[in-house]
Amino acid sequence: MQLSQLFPTLGKEPAFTKRHPKVTVVGGGFGGMAAAKALAAQGCHVDLIDRHPYTTFQPLLYQVATGGLNPGDITYRLRSFAAKLGSHARFRLGSVTNIDTEKKLVHVDNGEPIEYDYLVLAQGVGANFFGTPGAAEHSFTIYTRGSSLTARDAIFSNLESLDTDKSKTFDVVIVGGGPTGVEMAGTLAEMKSIGVPAIFPDVSIDRVHVALVEMGSHLLAPFDSSLRHYTRRQLQRRGVDVRTDTAIAEVREDSVLLKDGHELPADMVIWAAGIGAHKVAMDWGFETGRGGRIVTDSTLRVHGHDNIFAVGDGAIIDDNPLPQLAQPAIQGGELLARQVVHLEKGEPLETFQYVDKGTMATIGRNAAVVQLANGPKLTGFVAWLVWVTVHIYSLLGGRNRIQAMVNLGSRYITFNREAGAIVGDVLTADAIPGKGDSESFRKAIAEEMESSDKDTDKA
Repeated sequence: MQLSQLFPTLGKEPAFTKRHPKVTVVGGGFGGMAAAKALAAQGCHVDLIDRHPYTTFQPLLYQVATGGLNPGDITYRLRSFAAKLGSHARFRLGSVTNIDTEKKLVHVDNGEPIEYDYLVLAQGVGANFFGTPGAAEHSFTIYTRGSSLTARDAIFSNLESLDTDKSKTFDVVIVGGGPTGVEMAGTLAEMKSIGVPAIFPDVSIDRVHVALVEMGSHLLAPFDSSLRHYTRRQLQRRGVDVRTDTAIAEVREDSVLLKDGHELPADMVIWAAGIGAHKVAMDWGFETGRGGRIVTDSTLRVHGHDNIFAVGDGAIIDDNPLPQLAQPAIQGGELLARQVVHLEKGEPLETFQYVDKGTMATIGRNAAVVQLANGPKLTGFVAWLVWVTVHIYSLLGGRNRIQAMVNLGSRYITFNREAGAIVGDVLTADAIPGKGDSESFRKAIAEEMESSDKDTDKA
């Protein structure tokens, strides 16, 4: 996707031709990149900070975790991104350690502090375990590239062990019935019903169990009831054990204890139940609200600070909390450039008006749900085609879009015959959870993840 397509302000006369306000943007996700692009287009000097040298298209991380895509397919180098914004933009690799609001300095763990006139906080979020005992220690997450690779290697290691240990089963419990949980459950169910017979002819699919646990009454709660019912039926048809109104009491090394006293065996628990603030961001000294999110007013300005704004999943508007999705972050980032212009000119700030463009989730091959704002509600193949088109088009860089189309297309066409998937080295059986020391498993998987990163990023 070209930058001019995302932002109509690019290519127009910048607002600042003499003074270039210094704006520091913390975080290279949807909100941070949107803010950086729009600010650079207005003539601001932009410093973009992120602890990774790349941005990740998070909606497709589950495809990395299940071997459908390489991590390089859904990541984009932030230095290249900054270079395209012009001479007034630069990227700094590092983690923010402290923010001095009096001296207007952002301290990082890599290099000198960064000065700013205006600050944009778009640091994003991580997994939220809601204090559930054992969840952090015994669960896998898919919110980052690294964690998705870790989950991927655990999945394929467990599948491989079925062929050598005839007494073993592979029980996966996915916690959370939002889009991430639904997409993981649907893909794993298809790996069970299609992939296992294709590449493990001696392994019965009855030895693979996929359960989806949601504490609420419905899957995909924000969606229309007809789409929620369709999603549940599709998952159940694929063999997923769907359990709603079911809360987790504890996650153990080889099982999940439910609050009703029942226990589910679990070789692998995938936590997709919610997101929360990064601990380091909560230590920056700003007012925080639900989930540790930084509180702003309706102009996206952080409470108590005239020159600091916050957008994206790590921020919350005090009187109008918005869904933690890509569009609120992108639209908020676009607004911030105009807010800086207003402040420099002594004009009143705009109130953020979120435009809901709809939401979507995929369930499996030829099955998805699409809910357009004030538009039709789609299911089945048409919805799936819309989902694929939107997600591939939204990737940054032509190479990424081509690679994603090739990999997803190959899987779609050949999966029922050969169950082709992108994998790294498979771990030995004694390093599989429940079959050995869990610490050695995580150490081994981390080493494999590092090796996989080097290989896949060359693709």
